[in-house]
Amino acid sequence: MARGFESKDVEFQQAEAARGTTVRRALTAEEREAHARRRTTELALARAKADLVAARSDAHRRMLADAISALQKQLDGA
Repeated sequence: MARGFESKDVEFQQAEAARGTTVRRALTAEEREAHARRRTTELALARAKADLVAARSDAHRRMLADAISALQKQLDGA
């Protein structure tokens, strides 16, 4: 009985793998670089927002708010 279940599971995994594959064109070096820059900016934005929540001084909050604004502009412009 367990063997039948395992074989069905293997069939399911193979079907899922076949269904999930889509053919995509390879990205150019410029596209990969642009994606990497965007991801880095998104991570910096997330970090700045998390730091803003934990910030205690007004000066630090203002600095983080300015950084968040600048990062958001970068993402909106890109």
